[in-house]
Amino acid sequence: MDRREFLQTAAGAAMTAAAAPAIALNPAVRKPKKMIGIQIGAVSFTDEGTDAVIEECQRDAFVDTLFVATFTYGRGIGGRQVPGQPLPDHGKQQYDKDTFVGGCYTNYDKKYFADTTLKDFRAPDLGNYDVLEDVIPKAKKHGVKTIAWFEDVMGKDLPGIKPMQDVNLQGEKIGSMNFNAPEHRAWILGMVENWTRNYDLDGIMWGSERQGPLSNALGASHSHPALSSVCDFSEHTVARAKAEGINPDRARKGFEELERFVTASRKGVRPSDGYYVMLWRLMLRYPELLAWESLWTRSLRETQKAIYDKIKSIKPNMGVGWHVWHNNSFNPIYRAEQDYAEMAPYSDFLKVVIYQNCAGERMVDYVNSVGSTYFADVPKQELLDFHYRVLDYGPEADMKQLAARGFSADYVLRETKRAREGLAGAKTKLWPGIDIDIPTAQGSAKSTPDITRQVVEAAFHGGADGVILSRKYSEMKLANLRAAGEAVRALKLV
Repeated sequence: MDRREFLQTAAGAAMTAAAAPAIALNPAVRKPKKMIGIQIGAVSFTDEGTDAVIEECQRDAFVDTLFVATFTYGRGIGGRQVPGQPLPDHGKQQYDKDTFVGGCYTNYDKKYFADTTLKDFRAPDLGNYDVLEDVIPKAKKHGVKTIAWFEDVMGKDLPGIKPMQDVNLQGEKIGSMNFNAPEHRAWILGMVENWTRNYDLDGIMWGSERQGPLSNALGASHSHPALSSVCDFSEHTVARAKAEGINPDRARKGFEELERFVTASRKGVRPSDGYYVMLWRLMLRYPELLAWESLWTRSLRETQKAIYDKIKSIKPNMGVGWHVWHNNSFNPIYRAEQDYAEMAPYSDFLKVVIYQNCAGERMVDYVNSVGSTYFADVPKQELLDFHYRVLDYGPEADMKQLAARGFSADYVLRETKRAREGLAGAKTKLWPGIDIDIPTAQGSAKSTPDITRQVVEAAFHGGADGVILSRKYSEMKLANLRAAGEAVRALKLV
């Protein structure tokens, strides 16, 4: 054997060895006894080949359901790895920072959007590529289901979008969509009708990672909402409030006073009776604050039910469900609004986000945020302990170590059990979202095969009907994907 033949043979052996772990873990692709899903964006299929991606997911993690990102203007579920994070060991070894735009990654018939002002929203990133047209037949060939997965993240300056947008306390149009605007209702129902009629889908999932005006005013989330996001004071919401006996002027006045309180609190200006007492003084003086919050939440729920009813009117057997935002794990106000029993009648499934690694730094961000407003009198560690207690979390890391450690598998177990109890008696499937390589800051917790195995097992021990590996395939390392498969095998689900 000459030198060239030796090198070629050695290279081939090395490639075989590198592939061996996946083959050893999965000698044959078998259908799991419970749903194993993965979220995946269009670019992964164009980068790696649709059949190759499906086979990889089946081989490594026994995936039997693809949650395909069909519409978004955000990097959370669309595009390749986000810039600044390590590239995974598959796909193109490059970022798409300068080429990612977002929008709809499928074709659509404009007749479904005749009653809305927003008509042009096709994603330009991948040309004329239609992700559902490509994926669905190939997924079926592999015995895999396809669910269209889209989120409430829009382009702020799209032509025709202004009539759909919220109006903030200052009277300005902002990037979030107004659930009471007829134009937005027509658009979102047109979107799901287009997919339901034109594609042989197994289901549709929608996510809205937003919260009401009260929590936004208080900064009560890990994303540090700005006061300018307090809404909605559009003509549609104001008219609805009046019809329901809510005084919009009183609500506006209450939020203006709350804004002054929060602004002063963040500067360290303490009210004479303390921060928490002052919050309740404003709440008692302006009960419209809670009324406006409740109105916003009802409007979101009605949007979900309208989506459900539209899809079911066309294809009664198609699955319809919702992504429940991670803020549910931090903010007790937001959690109180996520009543699973109330949602169950218009939910075939719920993806409750239980992202364990990024939960650490996100809880720290949340505590720092509310710890500078209505809880500013409480030391941060005590505030964290308070939330551990009221949210029913077991012993987790302290404030100094939490971001670096992340949350434990016990958190996944407890949250799954809580969701299962909330759905008691309902036919709604519970599919927790599992964190695999969701980007975190340098020094914060990262996914490992060991923790991935633990949390997948914890979700099923907690009563899950399936799991959704998240946020997106283009972020995931294959070793962690394989670890999810190891857990599925260890649980004898295949």
